[in-house]
Amino acid sequence: MSGGHRPPQTNTNPTLPDPAPTANFSIRPALWPSDLDAVRACFGAYVEWLGEDLSFQGYAAELDSLPGRYASPSGALLLAVGDDGDDVLLGCVAGRPLGSSSVRACEMKRLYVYPEARGRGVSRALVRRLVSWAENEGYEEMVLDTLPRMSAAIGLYTSEGFVFTGPYYDNPLPGTLYMAKRLGQVDG
Repeated sequence: MSGGHRPPQTNTNPTLPDPAPTANFSIRPALWPSDLDAVRACFGAYVEWLGEDLSFQGYAAELDSLPGRYASPSGALLLAVGDDGDDVLLGCVAGRPLGSSSVRACEMKRLYVYPEARGRGVSRALVRRLVSWAENEGYEEMVLDTLPRMSAAIGLYTSEGFVFTGPYYDNPLPGTLYMAKRLGQVDG
């Protein structure tokens, strides 16, 4: 994703539909190892923006082992890229299996859109594509955690069918909110 050229958008995950253009950007799976630096930069921008210490999540080890638990087919790491010919990274989102649930569940992680790309529907497209991936993989539920100050994200999640739920892991950040969405159901 550097050098001003677009890498081939080869879909290495057969259960993930081919990238579809959406409002002058596309959502596609991260390509390994060519997207590694871009993914690390996006995750880093997210953590800097968040302003919280994520060491309790093993964040440093997560970066060092990418794609790690986000590897296909049980995980996914999706990128939003501009369709203007230079493959500019606009944002990212990741999904990984969650083993501590009574249903087959996955967790949404690291949803982040760079400030200059906000207001274009990138976050919504990333969330919808991740939900589609999870349904295609047979997950029954997607969970996430967020913070009360992230009102735009909470509004997005709610509008996409997520509801507040109890904690699914011990998060030491004060006020952490937990949300879940049953998958494979039509939202009304």
